[in-house]
Amino acid sequence: MSQQPLHADPLSWGHGPRTFEVFLEPTCPFSVRAFNKLDALLNEVGEEKVTIKIRLQSQPWHMFSGVIVRCILAASTLPEGKAAARSVLKAVADHREEFEFTDHCSGPNMDTTPQQIIERIEKYSGVKLAAAFARPELQTEIKWHSKYARQNGIHVSPTFMVNGLVQADLGSGDDIGVWAQRILA
Repeated sequence: MSQQPLHADPLSWGHGPRTFEVFLEPTCPFSVRAFNKLDALLNEVGEEKVTIKIRLQSQPWHMFSGVIVRCILAASTLPEGKAAARSVLKAVADHREEFEFTDHCSGPNMDTTPQQIIERIEKYSGVKLAAAFARPELQTEIKWHSKYARQNGIHVSPTFMVNGLVQADLGSGDDIGVWAQRILA
């Protein structure tokens, strides 16, 4: 029996004409801070005025970054789509230390395997994603996120784009009112 073609649900919320793209590395503390502000931003600006898009920016100094990004995108291919992916992002954000090395090179995660990372994500998120993770064609979606970031000159997380233009002066520490003002300008 052949599998259905793989479809990843876009990680976007809202349906407005303005776009706010956020490039996140799931275990980066600054990306976590930005991610945790997105619901409030959507409420402040309004779903009819903005489309918020999460782009995943895997970074090699976050040692499990590639595995975690693949988990998020695998979740987006499940029937719950972007809601499942958001649950995985939230689980990683809420338990960041269990997915990151101390000082990027040491600590309790030194003996952790990719399989254990998947199991932790499933436990914290409630999303069963191991089978989707194992689908080779998921690589196409992963490469798309990476290529899209490179094409836009994105190298670090979080990075923000408004209507297709990088906003180098926006950061995760900004109040959402600053973000909203930039989106609506």
